[in-house]
Amino acid sequence: MSFPWLRLTLVAGGLTGMGYLLMRATVPTPDQTYAALAPDLKRKVDANRAARMAQERVLKQQVEAQARDSEVTTPIWVDLKK
Repeated sequence: MSFPWLRLTLVAGGLTGMGYLLMRATVPTPDQTYAALAPDLKRKVDANRAARMAQERVLKQQVEAQARDSEVTTPIWVDLKK
């Protein structure tokens, strides 16, 4: 008696496919989630996004300054303002 590998593969693939389709049908997109938020929560999300973008901009400036410097004496993560 041999093991039914083909049937096992088809059943596993079918279950995986059904799970994926169920997830796609029920989970909202990030835009839908944002649209469903209350106005005060939207303001908080927007403030967090702006803060993250500012932090990324500062990091990018640090990396670019370090890349332009021919003699690197400190790592990028060192805060030079302190």
